[in-house]
Parts: sequence; structure tokens; C-alpha cells
Amino acid sequence: MAPALLYQLNTMAIHMEKPITNHLSKPFNHQGGSMKTAIIVMSDPKNGSEEALGRVFNALALAAECKQKGDEVAVVFNGTGTRWPAELTKLSHPANGLYNAVRDVVQGASCGCADVFGAKESVESCGVPLKKDHALAGTSGLLSLRRYVNEGWNTVVF
Repeated sequence: MAPALLYQLNTMAIHMEKPITNHLSKPFNHQGGSMKTAIIVMSDPKNGSEEALGRVFNALALAAECKQKGDEVAVVFNGTGTRWPAELTKLSHPANGLYNAVRDVVQGASCGCADVFGAKESVESCGVPLKKDHALAGTSGLLSLRRYVNEGWNTVVF
């Protein structure tokens, strides 16, 4: 941003009764209060890479941290990420304990994505709800990510 414009905006903010605010929800609560965070897992466990495991591990770790701080948190599985519940429920999986610690904030998996990526039956058998609140022609319905944005949630994609 040009220095003159930045100075002008700062001067306006100082002289206004109300501070300039973003029309969107605040992305962070600097007072340490509760936030709303939607964690969207899209990585594919079938690619067998350490990166995919690292992504899901960090997604679950963020969910655990949010829970610990008393924040409202939701974990959802989209795209090839709908394959994760079947992996994470295996007792031998390295992230099983962490998954179980945040299982109560797992809100669901996209039904249409689970259909496309062959995960529908495994998602259902793991007890993860199949979401189809976004009707889209040619699919069985998708999980609505717009809902989280519309309600002012911070969204983090892994």
C-alpha cells in the first residue's frame, strides 16, 4: 500500500468515532475469547506420503487445541479426504488417539465426494455423518463449505 494512502487511512481511523472495520467477520479474537474454526481435510491417505499424514495430523492437532481453548470447532472431510475416517479409526494408525480425542467435533464428510472417491461405505461404517446440504446437479449432494464462511467461521484447509 502506498505510504500516502496508508497515512490517510490511519489518520481517518484516529479521527473517527468508530474505527474502520472489515465488513467480514473478524478472523481472530485478540482478546483471547472463543473463536469458530472449521477444519477442512482434503488430503488423500491413499497417496501414502508423509505429507498427507502430516496434513491430517496437523488438522487434528489444531482441532484439539481449539477444543482445549474452549473454541467452537468443526472437522469435516471433503474430496479425497473422505477416505481418512476409515484410516483414522484403525487402532494401528499413528493418529488414531488424536482422532479419538476430537471425534466429538467431526461434523461429517461430503456425501458426493465420498461417492466419487469410493469412501461412502467406509465413512458410514465409521459413524461419520454423510453431509449433502449443498445440492449440486449430478451428485448425491455435497457438504456445504459456504455455510461456515457465511456464519463467520475461520476456515483452515489441510
